Amino acid sequence: MQKAFEEAEKALDKDEVPVGAIVVFKEQIIGRGHNMTETFNDVTAHAEIQAITAASNTLGSKFLDGCKVYITLEPCSMCAGALYWARPAKIVFGAKDEKRGAGRFEGIYHPKTEIVSGILENECAQILKNFFLKRR
Repeated sequence: MQKAFEEAEKALDKDEVPVGAIVVFKEQIIGRGHNMTETFNDVTAHAEIQAITAASNTLGSKFLDGCKVYITLEPCSMCAGALYWARPAKIVFGAKDEKRGAGRFEGIYHPKTEIVSGILENECAQILKNFFLKRR
């Protein structure tokens, strides 16, 4: 999760919403991403999407079988849908997203995907709070 947090810090440096994600396969990082929606002027350029694309390119497969995805913020429904189709073995996220988090929807994640939350939760939540406090 620390490496995902480092990706969130990269987003922060670019004045993007500080969310980061990594994909791990056999203890190796095979995909990294952070929010790039402002940079690309693209609402779909979330950290998870960037990391999934990078990992899929590395594996040469659209499926992330056997992979673990670490994300600093609970995925939104769009990213949860992408993760559903990518089928990672495990999704680990830090801070919950009470307003837009996919956990509000029953069955949104693939039934074979394990979901773990609350890893580095305070740090992941604080970087977001600080970002939005500066914006307001």
